[in-house]
Amino acid sequence: MAKPKKKKEVVFLVCEESGDRNYTLLKKPGTPKLELNKYCARLRKHTKHIEKKK
Repeated sequence: MAKPKKKKEVVFLVCEESGDRNYTLLKKPGTPKLELNKYCARLRKHTKHIEKKK
């Protein structure tokens, strides 16, 4: 028999400075939290974005 597949979970990337949810990702469960420099449209510059769930 085949193994059951683990479903991916929906994750939001939230800007640290403005608090906006700018990006959504599908991520495998059990992986470490993401911290990326992404563009924030409200502030019009690149800022640090942290992973948050719903």
